[in-house]
This record gives sequence, C-alpha cells and structure tokens, in this order.
Amino acid sequence: MKIIFITRSTLYSVKGGDSMQITEMANHLNQLGVDTDVRLTNEKIDYEKYDLLHFFNITRPADILYHLKKTKKPFAVSTILIDYSEYDKQYRKGFAGIVLRLFSRDNIEYIKTIGRLLRGNDKLMSHSYIWKGQSKSIKKILDNASILFPNSQMENEKLKLHYNSSADFITVYNGINPSLFKLNTSLKKDAQLVLCVARIEGIKNQINLIKALNNSDYKLLIIGSPAPNQLSYYNECRETAAENVVFINHITQEELIEFYQLASVHVLPSWFETCGLSSLEAASMGCNIVITDKGYTREYYECHAFYCDPNSPASIFNAVERAAKAASPKVLREKILSSYTWLNAATITAKAYHKILAH
Repeated sequence: MKIIFITRSTLYSVKGGDSMQITEMANHLNQLGVDTDVRLTNEKIDYEKYDLLHFFNITRPADILYHLKKTKKPFAVSTILIDYSEYDKQYRKGFAGIVLRLFSRDNIEYIKTIGRLLRGNDKLMSHSYIWKGQSKSIKKILDNASILFPNSQMENEKLKLHYNSSADFITVYNGINPSLFKLNTSLKKDAQLVLCVARIEGIKNQINLIKALNNSDYKLLIIGSPAPNQLSYYNECRETAAENVVFINHITQEELIEFYQLASVHVLPSWFETCGLSSLEAASMGCNIVITDKGYTREYYECHAFYCDPNSPASIFNAVERAAKAASPKVLREKILSSYTWLNAATITAKAYHKILAH
C-alpha cells in the first residue's frame, strides 16, 4: 500500500500545528509499514504511483480541488476544521478587521485566501474555487471523500452542522511522541514559571496573556517566532511586556523539553484551538494546562485543564493562579500517554486505509 499526503504549499515555510501533525503521521505510518510520501499541493504528482490520496485542511479547498480533477483515485481528508471568524470579525485590527466584520465565516476564509494570492504568499491551485466560493468547494470535497479524519467528535459535529456532511468519518486524535517527552519526576517544578509555546500571532492571543501576567509574581516565557505579516502584532507584544515577560524565538522540540520540565503551567489563550499540540506536550511533561474555551479543547482535556476566556486578561490570570496552585495533572498525563500519541493516530489511520482499499 502506497499513500501520498498532499498539503498546503507553505507547510514548511509557515509552520503550524498541521506541520507537526503531517510530519509525525507520515513517520509513524512508515514505521507501521505503510509507504507514505508527503508532497506540497503545488508539486507535480504522479498519481498512478499511489493507492490513495490523503489531503489536509478542508478550510483550504482550492488546494484539494485541483488534484481531484487530475485523478479518480480514492481520497481521505484530515479536515482540521478551524473557525477564526470570531477573532477576524471582532478583534482583528486595521482595514482588514473593518471589512471582515461584514461577512460570514466561509466568506471571510474566501477573502483571506484571495488576499494571500494577491500578496504573493500563496498559489491558487484551482481556478474553479474563484466562482464556487468557500462553502460550495468544501461541500464538493466532503461529498466525494472516501473517509474524513476529524481530530475530535466536536469537529465532526461542526462539519455536519455547517456543511450537512454525511461522509463516513473516523476520529483521529492528535498526539505526542512519548519517546521524546519523558518527565523526570525527581526534578522540582518552578511554581512561578509559566510557558506559552506558540507562533506569535493575533489568533494565539499572546497580547492578552501578557496583559494578564504583566508585573505579577510569575515569570512568563513566550516561546515562538512571529507569524509572517504579523510583525506589528509581535512588536506590540514586545512593547506591552513588562520585565517579567521573556521572549524566546522558535526552538526545536528537543530544546522545549527542558522548559516543559521546569514550568508548572502552560497557557494557550487562543481565539480557537483544535487541541493545542504544545498543551498536549506540556501536560505530558507534568505542566498544568490553561487553555481557551474556544474550539474543541474540552473534548481533549475534559475537567483536567483550567479554561479561560481569551477576551479577558482577568480570566486568564485567574486560570493561571488556579493552575499554579494545583497538583501536577497525573490523570491527564496518563490519558495523553495512553490515548493521544502519534502511534495511536497512525494505527487508526492505517486501518481505515485498508478498509477503503478493500472495497
């Protein structure tokens, strides 16, 4: 069995959670004996070499439609259905913020896609996307997919609600690599050390986290690089930050282990999260988790995290206070190590491939 992952052209130049998901899934599938290649959507592909195509990011349908015109091979979609419309409509600044307030969720994504093309930050793979629009393009893909791989049950419910999807699906939860993230329980946590590991951009909401912890007794480490076209936001974060806030540019997962080991709390006060991969990693290393209540986070963390309202620095601070005083999250850590691993995700995915191709 030979599988190809086809994903956005900026997978490596603009890294996000899907970059980790795709890389880890491909590696673990190959370890399981499923021959898996990763290709960018703008690369030339010999479809006949593969038994099945596996696409990612349903919110970028133009990347997918192009290939569906080229081949009749069966295909799967890891949907990664995100909804940034609350941030775009209410909190995005400047002219873009004014314009986007006038439009629906799908129309906002359509406008953002066209904006990336006009700025030269992306390539339009399917011209039919221009007249189909976002919603119809997504529906066409969902209606023809052999199977969908949402990252949570909540995500699949959103697909049904927004696009009337009746496609077969299997939930494939995101994960960590337990062989990398190994907690040394003999080392003491620093109760005043708080981490936020994420790309620095408006949707991740570091600005309200900074406002929440500025001049407090906590030392806040913000680890990540600024997103492209968000340097003004990054500069605003730097200018707002007090002396107890430290910025560290993007580092490798291996380098993150030391920080996860020392910190007592990890915070992601985003405007939307599927699960927050850095939160999974941090929790597996004994950090208490403060995370947004927007998105699908409650399905992953249930009652084992401290939820905050991203719009409220006071809510973020109160959640950090409660997390810092709480015991290490042993139940959540055990749940992650048993259920939320890339090996589990790859195993479930491989079984689904076999089932599709058997038919």
